[in-house]
Amino acid sequence: MLGRIPAVPNENVLVGFETSDDAGVYKLTPECALVQTVDFFTPIVDDPFTFGAIAAANALSDVYAMGGRPLSALALVAYPPKGDLDDLAEIMRGGAAKMSEAGCAVIGGHSVADAEIKFGYAVTGVVHPDRVLTNTGARPGDLLVFTKRIGTGVISTALKRGIAAPEHVEASIASMLELNRAAWEVMTKFGVHACTDVSGFGLIGHAREMAAGSGVTLALEADRVRFLPGAVEYARQGAIPGGLKNNREYLCCAVELKRELPEEIEMLLYDPQTSGGLLISAAALEANAIVENMEGAYLIGRVLERQEKAIQIV
Repeated sequence: MLGRIPAVPNENVLVGFETSDDAGVYKLTPECALVQTVDFFTPIVDDPFTFGAIAAANALSDVYAMGGRPLSALALVAYPPKGDLDDLAEIMRGGAAKMSEAGCAVIGGHSVADAEIKFGYAVTGVVHPDRVLTNTGARPGDLLVFTKRIGTGVISTALKRGIAAPEHVEASIASMLELNRAAWEVMTKFGVHACTDVSGFGLIGHAREMAAGSGVTLALEADRVRFLPGAVEYARQGAIPGGLKNNREYLCCAVELKRELPEEIEMLLYDPQTSGGLLISAAALEANAIVENMEGAYLIGRVLERQEKAIQIV
């Protein structure tokens, strides 16, 4: 659909919507550019405060993925007219707490009456125009670094079905609450070629966008990918979210399986993530330095010259 919308020529737009990047970037001065993004969704946990905090962390992630520092945010609220206002207050309080942790000021917002609860933020950050990170700069020979574990979608589905162990839910929530600020602080010290955050389209979906934008193939090593506790077992039990099925149906044509995988492992590579980690492409020396200096970061593959498919699972 976006292909039908003509881009308005503007020499100050450094990153628009043409490459499916995480945020837009607009140059203000030779030393400063705005990074702008918006993200909101329906509740994925029962506790209102936690839901608000996860929504904030998720929205902030797009700015970090572009190499930017978040400055301000506007809240987006859809809430039932007869809904519990105490719950709404807790949602917004949780979001504000996470924004405060990021050093990002909530300066307003907008609300509408809606039968289904939705919450999130439009976030504005800043970055030097010469230091913008996009999903289109991956180079053959680069190594791929990932900064979180996979499985929030499957675990959320298991929770809805009543089969998720409390400790697995807690681990998933802790991952979603973790800001990508530490990852941003480390990676921007090194020569990163490309970056994207892994969210609703899953690891394969966002890797495919990086491969397409960069004109390369990403080889993902399935044995290196780390999963949240319980995720593999719940996928094996069939706790598969609708978004995962949609991702797989849409993206499987871009994937070449170079080896046979257990069904549950292959499914999890398509699992939609909420407030997921950063996928980083960097030269070998820098990639290894990022892993050494960033707690929880690990190598998951490499960048190849363009092959028949955008993604290889090896």
